Amino acid sequence: MDKKDNGTIKARGSALIPFLVFILLYLGTGIILQMQGVEMAFYQLPAPVAILVAVIVAFAMFKGKTDEKTADFIKGCGDDNILTMCFIYLFAGAFAAVAKAMGGVDATANLGLSIIPAQFITAGMFVISAFLAVSTGSSMGTIGAIGPIAIATADKAGLSMPLMVAAVVGGAMFGDNLSIISDTTIAATRTQGCEMRDKFKVNFFIALPAAVLTFILLLILGRPEHAVQLEALDFNFIKVLPYIFVLVLAVVGFNVFLTLGAGVVIAGVIGIAYGDMNLLGFANNVYGGFTGMTKIFLLSLMTGGLAYMVTKNGGLQWLLEKIKGLIKGKRSAEVGIAAIASVADMAVANNTVAIIITGPISKGICEEFHVDPRRSASLLDIWTCIFQGFIPYGAQVLLACSLTAEASVQISPLSLFPLLWYQQLLALFAIISIFVPFADGVIKKRPWNFKEWKAHDVSAKADMN
Repeated sequence: MDKKDNGTIKARGSALIPFLVFILLYLGTGIILQMQGVEMAFYQLPAPVAILVAVIVAFAMFKGKTDEKTADFIKGCGDDNILTMCFIYLFAGAFAAVAKAMGGVDATANLGLSIIPAQFITAGMFVISAFLAVSTGSSMGTIGAIGPIAIATADKAGLSMPLMVAAVVGGAMFGDNLSIISDTTIAATRTQGCEMRDKFKVNFFIALPAAVLTFILLLILGRPEHAVQLEALDFNFIKVLPYIFVLVLAVVGFNVFLTLGAGVVIAGVIGIAYGDMNLLGFANNVYGGFTGMTKIFLLSLMTGGLAYMVTKNGGLQWLLEKIKGLIKGKRSAEVGIAAIASVADMAVANNTVAIIITGPISKGICEEFHVDPRRSASLLDIWTCIFQGFIPYGAQVLLACSLTAEASVQISPLSLFPLLWYQQLLALFAIISIFVPFADGVIKKRPWNFKEWKAHDVSAKADMN
C-alpha cells in the first residue's frame, strides 16, 4: 500500500479500475442483450458474477503477496457494517416470504381494493401499491401483484392505460424507498452508519408531499370515462397485521433483528392457525426467504471486500479528492451525493447495487463536509429510487409494461415518461430539501461529532442490541 510521508493513503485513480470493470461489464452486457431484443436485458448477468470478475482484476493488478490481498479482501467482507447489512437482508427475506405464503400480500391488496371507491380507482391503485410496497419492501413484487389487477380494471373502465401503469409504478417506488425491509433502506442506513428510524423520518417528509400531489393529480385526471363496478373481494385483516406490526416497531426504533424476527413468528403463527402452512412449511418458507436474498447477500459481501482493497490502494481517496474539487460547501456536497447515486443507478439499473457502490464515497463526503449521515442515507435511497422507477431499462418499468401484453392497449417504457409524476415530483422536493432543509427538523437534533464517526458507528450498531 502506497502512503504519503504523513502516513495517509496515496491517492491513485488506477485503483478504481476493478469497479469500472464491474460497471462496464454489467452495463455493457445489458446494452448488448437489449440490442438483441432479450427481455429484462439488464438483469440477465447476475451481479455477484460481475463483481467476482472485478475482484479477480483487483487481485491481478494490486501489488502485494496473494495471501496479503486475500486477507484484505476477507477483512473487507467481514466489516461490521457489511455483515450486519447481510444478516438484515436474510431476516427481511424470511419475513417477506412467510408473510406472502400466509396470504398477507393478497389480503393487503384486496383490503385496499375493497375500501377505495371505484371512481377514484387510478388514485387508489397508487395508494394500494404504495402501502403494499412499504409493507413488503419489494417494488417488483408490488408491481407483479397489483399490475394485473390495475391493467384489467383500466381496460374495463376505459381508463388511460399508461396513466394507470404509471400510478402503480409510482406507488411501488414510494414504498420501496420508505420500507424498512427494502434492500435499499438496509444498504443506505448501514453504509452511512445511521439508524433506520431517522432515515425514515427524513425520507418520509420529502416523499410525502410528492405522494400527496401525485394522488391529487390522479384523482382529477384519472377518473373513469364511465361508471365501473368492482367485484367484491375477500380479505382477512388479521393477515395484514404482521406488516403493520413490523412497520410500527421499526419506526419507533425497536431492535431491527427482534422486529423482523417477531414479524416472522407472528406471520407464521397466523399462517399455521389459518391452515396456509404447517410447521414444516413455515420452516421451508423461512429458508426460502433466506435463499431469495442470496444474490444481494453475495453482492454486498464481495463488494465490501473489493471496496476495502480499492480504498487501501488509494482509489477512494483519489475519487474523493476529485469530488472535493467540485464541492464548495455542505449544500453542494449533498448535491454531489445525489448526483453520484443517480449516475450509479443509471449505469447499473439496480438501485440497491448503486447504493452499495456509492455508499463509501458518500460517507467520505459526509465526513469531509459535515453532512449529516441521516441526510446522506435519505439522499442515496431517494435518488436511486427516482431513477430506478424512471429509466426505460429498469426492471420495474419493464415489468409493468410487459404486463400490458394481453390488454387492449400495449404500452412501451417511453410512453410512461410524461406520466411518471411521483418520480418527477419526488426529484423536485428532494432538490428543494437540499437548499431549504424542511425535512431536517423531524430528526432528533443532537451534535454530530465527525471526528468520532467510528464511535458513532458502534453506537448505531448498539441500537440493535
